[in-house]
Amino acid sequence: MTPISQLFDLTDERGVLRTSIAATSLIAVLGIGFGLYSGSFSIVFDGVYSLIDAGMSLLSLMAVNLITAYAHSKGLSRKLRERFSMGFWHLEPLILGLNGTLLISAALYALVTAVGSLLAGGRELQFGWAMSYAAVTLAICLVVAVVEARANRKIRSDFVRLDVQGWVMSACITSALLLAFIVGDALQGTRWQWLTPYIDPAVLAVVCLVILPLPVKVVRKALGEILLITPPELKAHVDKVAREFVNKHGFLYHRAYVAQVGRSKEVELFFIVPADSPPRTIAQWDALREEVGELIGDEGPDRWLTILFTADPEWAE
Repeated sequence: MTPISQLFDLTDERGVLRTSIAATSLIAVLGIGFGLYSGSFSIVFDGVYSLIDAGMSLLSLMAVNLITAYAHSKGLSRKLRERFSMGFWHLEPLILGLNGTLLISAALYALVTAVGSLLAGGRELQFGWAMSYAAVTLAICLVVAVVEARANRKIRSDFVRLDVQGWVMSACITSALLLAFIVGDALQGTRWQWLTPYIDPAVLAVVCLVILPLPVKVVRKALGEILLITPPELKAHVDKVAREFVNKHGFLYHRAYVAQVGRSKEVELFFIVPADSPPRTIAQWDALREEVGELIGDEGPDRWLTILFTADPEWAE
């Protein structure tokens, strides 16, 4: 495998994100350049939107590198490992939340600008250049979205899944731009030509209204993970496993504390043991922990599982 193919390896999460960053950066440069030349603020917005997306993808790539290095105990300096002894999983919801917030802010600003332009009489633009940009960008968006979606069937990454959604969103935006520019070009030289200055701000306003709600779900999910809100399905699964384990081994009850932060599942389980329970060796307690771990499942570098046995309920509260 050549250095270039390794860098953009589509079987690896980091390779997919690098591919996305390269494609997004290309679209951002094309969008801002074509938008300024043709006089289309909707194209400039598309370029700026892509630039924000590229920046967030770069941050995502950095977070993935840190998470992977920590999980596999390689490529991470001792100083970083000592300062972040709990790992880097918390970076994932922080970046996703920041990404969604920036995209919402950009869309709101563009919407206000578009409304202001409509009230001011619109703006003239060169439809030929605008259509060329929209056609090229649409082709790039569709190709990257399909390639990433196929790659993520095996990778199963939230970062890549969000990135695919971003490319699909970009393809929809660009399709709307292309259609609007085709209509505007067709109106040139007709009695409806007076409408052409309004086409660019009008389509920008519509696009902003469509994409504004899309990042909200991502921001809400990220905020829930940052605040360590207990995921109901995971909590129900852990409680079911713990109750069965308590009944099987004659313990009194359990307490479970569960959170999901990015790709990590964090579980703390306390089992209250009768004070007069017969003594067990360390190996026997470890065997019980192993049994619980197997029942909970999802063993791997992204599972943080703590299991404690105590006769004092205060340790579990």
